[in-house]
Amino acid sequence: MLEVRSLVKTFSLDDGEVRAVDDLSLTVPREEVYGLLGPNGAGKTTTLRIILGLLEPDSGYTAVDGIHTTIDPIAVKSRLGFVSSNDGVYPWLSVREMLLYFGDLYAVDPDVAATRAEELAKLMGIEHLLDRRAGTLSTGQRQRVTLVRGLIHDPPVMLLDEPTRGLDVVGVQTIFEYIGHLRQAGKAVIVCTHRLDEAERLCDRFGLLHQGRLEYEGDMSELRQATGREHLVDMFVDLMNGEAAA
Repeated sequence: MLEVRSLVKTFSLDDGEVRAVDDLSLTVPREEVYGLLGPNGAGKTTTLRIILGLLEPDSGYTAVDGIHTTIDPIAVKSRLGFVSSNDGVYPWLSVREMLLYFGDLYAVDPDVAATRAEELAKLMGIEHLLDRRAGTLSTGQRQRVTLVRGLIHDPPVMLLDEPTRGLDVVGVQTIFEYIGHLRQAGKAVIVCTHRLDEAERLCDRFGLLHQGRLEYEGDMSELRQATGREHLVDMFVDLMNGEAAA
């Protein structure tokens, strides 16, 4: 389970301060896919960076399975998996070498990492690519390698940042199947995306961020009741129009 409690993060700019995350709290239990959604500047990326331990919050904390970042940040990082639209594969390594390298970074036993790499590669349909140099792979193949890499240490929490950006229909379907696997494997999953139609299909619950604040939270039925709108796009248009009017 992932817990985010009372996060605040402010950045100093030439013309003043911007509160990128404003007293944000949320909980994502196992077997749930949570859509953390919002327009550019809403605070999504800052929130993910804080959860990943790349940024220190001004106040508040995150926790995975009860382990707080303020107490043991390394242990929290070891329980997180991350996938983004930037594949970041190491072109000079074979796929197998890269997966085992990341397993070693997370202190996974080499035999366990080797077995897990084989199993995950089969799951994602890339077992025939394990001994290919990563630099020779197509975009879709590199994406599948990235998905496997995110699970090599079997983290209980997965964070996906714009996972379908730039992908064709087949690539998007691969992401959908991958997220379905994460849910079935009992992971707590956060998905950040601008593709709201996909979010409606993927996610169990949603948090709608605007100017760093969690404006609405719930499943689609709860959001519809709270906003009077049918779809996420309309909910966000209302938020943006409200900002413009203010």
